[in-house]
Amino acid sequence: QVQLVESGGGLVQPGGSLRLSCAASGFIFTFHTMSWYRQGPGKQRELVASISATGGGITYADAVKGRFTISRDNANNTVYLQMSSLTQEDTAIYYCTVFLRRDYWGQGTQVTVSS
Repeated sequence: QVQLVESGGGLVQPGGSLRLSCAASGFIFTFHTMSWYRQGPGKQRELVASISATGGGITYADAVKGRFTISRDNANNTVYLQMSSLTQEDTAIYYCTVFLRRDYWGQGTQVTVSS
């Protein structure tokens, strides 16, 4: 079955950095676009970044452009989200997703930006 397991979240001070990882299994990873979403407290879930199957196509939400970098390791079925210059507005649960006839979601990893 499809599994997406996020890791790497935690508490970080404003201006700090974190790298999130998502280990994928149960489908042919190299065929599919992977995405990161987030849901902050009291906010709707929003798309953060997406990366195409080969890594050649990448999109970012305006709020994270220039601060976040999405990447993937197709040899190890893992997608990453490198986050830097974090602000309190980035506090959220971050989810890894893939669309395979329907959306599949990981359990999420909490990122808290606070001093």
